Amino acid sequence: MPAAFGIGAKTRQNDLDIAFQFSFFTGTSANDGATTNLGSGNNSLNIRQAFLTFGDASWGTIKAGRDLGIFGSDAILSDMTLLGVGVSGPTTSAAGGSSTLGRIGSGYMYANWRGQISYASPNWNGFSFTAGVMEPISNGNANATREDMGYEGKVTYDFAANDVTGRVWLSGITQKHAAGLANTSDVNGYTSRGVDVGAKVAYQGFGLVGYYYDGRGLDSQYSSTDLIGTGGIAFGSGFKTKDSGGYVQATFVVPTIGTKLGASWGQNSSKGTLSAVDGEITNESWIVGAYHPLTKSLNLVAEYTNQQIEGKATAGSVKIDSDTVSLGAIMFF
Repeated sequence: MPAAFGIGAKTRQNDLDIAFQFSFFTGTSANDGATTNLGSGNNSLNIRQAFLTFGDASWGTIKAGRDLGIFGSDAILSDMTLLGVGVSGPTTSAAGGSSTLGRIGSGYMYANWRGQISYASPNWNGFSFTAGVMEPISNGNANATREDMGYEGKVTYDFAANDVTGRVWLSGITQKHAAGLANTSDVNGYTSRGVDVGAKVAYQGFGLVGYYYDGRGLDSQYSSTDLIGTGGIAFGSGFKTKDSGGYVQATFVVPTIGTKLGASWGQNSSKGTLSAVDGEITNESWIVGAYHPLTKSLNLVAEYTNQQIEGKATAGSVKIDSDTVSLGAIMFF
């Protein structure tokens, strides 16, 4: 994760709870992995959150501004590697970049930080929903005007029984693209859409997460010039791929010392046709990690990741196999 500094405030006025949030992010790496860029780095200031909210517990909350998207948000927030590094991306090197990836592209789609007007309902005995009109995201075609907004929604159920707690969720996403990439059947436009389902449960230090998504035109694992693009970023391929993926995760918090031990497996898969490329790309990974709270604010992190990206197509094939060992610390206060 990049370093972050957040500023927010909340109060109650005229029977409304009102609040705002700004969060400033910057990378801590000194370079982006390229030898020609040593010292400069990909660490410009990134304001990921800038939003206001107003509402009441009796009827819900309205949010306006930029914040984490709705579709896929529970998947990324339930990922143990959020405190670590996760996968290395679509290259043979894990070095560089202003942010680590977690399981983006190898277990779920990136929820991203979306301009939005959204509504979150009250909690009705564990049930709640969220729906939003989102700023549209480009599909990579410079000639495609973004005439339509994006739409996302989610339904959740939170439960607790004795020592067992958990959540079940179902969410969806859709956005129309006025045009697709040239040399594809979608050159005159198409609609991206997706649905996901997930669940997590915790019991006396044990935790389990299961997640799955399916959609069309979601993933960016194809690029306009190559079989391998940047996996997990929404709509970037520029044509209507067939996409699916998910992950499973098990964790255990060691009693008295508080160390969380975890293991997970995940995969993204895309099928489609781009000019001479007609095939399938899979991005699969295994991750094991240990996360130790040295203090209430400071966590020590150790992870091992094996990632395999494989593309099979009539025009050729490619395979990337990378192993990443990461050690570090992360602090919240």
